[in-house]
Amino acid sequence: MNILIIGAAGMLGRKLVAALIERGEIGGRRIETLTLADIVAPEQPAFSGAAETVAADLSLPGAAEALIEQRPDLIFHLAAIVSGEAEADFEKGYRVNLEGTQSLFEAIRLAGSRHAYCPKLVFTSSIAVFGQPLPERIGDTHILAPLTSYGTQKAICELLLADYSRRSFFDGIGIRLPTVCIRPGKPNKAASGFFSGILRERLVGLEAVLPVSETVRHWFASPRAAIGFLLRAAELDTVCLGQRRTLNMPGLSATVADQIEALRRVAGDGAVALIRREDDKTVADIVAGWPQGFDAQRALDLGFKADASFDEIIRAHIEDELGNSDVFSRQD
Repeated sequence: MNILIIGAAGMLGRKLVAALIERGEIGGRRIETLTLADIVAPEQPAFSGAAETVAADLSLPGAAEALIEQRPDLIFHLAAIVSGEAEADFEKGYRVNLEGTQSLFEAIRLAGSRHAYCPKLVFTSSIAVFGQPLPERIGDTHILAPLTSYGTQKAICELLLADYSRRSFFDGIGIRLPTVCIRPGKPNKAASGFFSGILRERLVGLEAVLPVSETVRHWFASPRAAIGFLLRAAELDTVCLGQRRTLNMPGLSATVADQIEALRRVAGDGAVALIRREDDKTVADIVAGWPQGFDAQRALDLGFKADASFDEIIRAHIEDELGNSDVFSRQD
């Protein structure tokens, strides 16, 4: 199997590459070739098969065509400008998130018009496609009504995914990811970044800034769960999806206060001591328009699995990013 990962240098991309290499197969087929693309060429992976790393910007002419020249069997499209940046830079957000995605879809369609070609395509969407007014729990049939440019870009891409799949240009599946928490590494420009920051920074003894009220409730998944979603989507027979090609992923609904108390339980009172409250109206307004909980029974019935608790999310971060839970000293 030949696999293309677009956005392979990002956090989820790197973890997905590692998971695929560890498995060695997907859907019962051996992974023979990996093509890893991002705006900056990803690091060369330790892979026994053939692996190519490519610097590519999908929004540039010819970039998408070059990426699918080798006719990958499976494509993961993870690349995007994150929510806060897409809101701050309107033109960049639409160029990367919408035009880049449409360029990829068109390149696949045109390749298939010349030679028989219909790859599986996994697209990462977002819960930002929904907006106010919102029910307490959102089902798969809830109307898309985004209140941000990022959410609008993702919603349009979902519609394109469904239409191109209906026309059999590719076999697409979209997954609406919860906010991934705890994200390792340095903070990014996502409006949701503080959800990770108030935990990640405190676990290594750094001050963390909280820009919203502790009563804010949100929908979360760990990086481990997110990689599980991607792998399950790649293996799923999309016949069971019908025309509704994008799924709400299962997750964990929690308030900021719930996060902080979980941090206290796992890491002690000292871990929550240096969380500084500093209101940010721009961030608060963006987050206020996002969903707080989902009815993801459809995805659960299809084998997608969520985290059990926020304590589990924090422990997974400690194990995966800080060595292991044994080397972490409680900050009592």
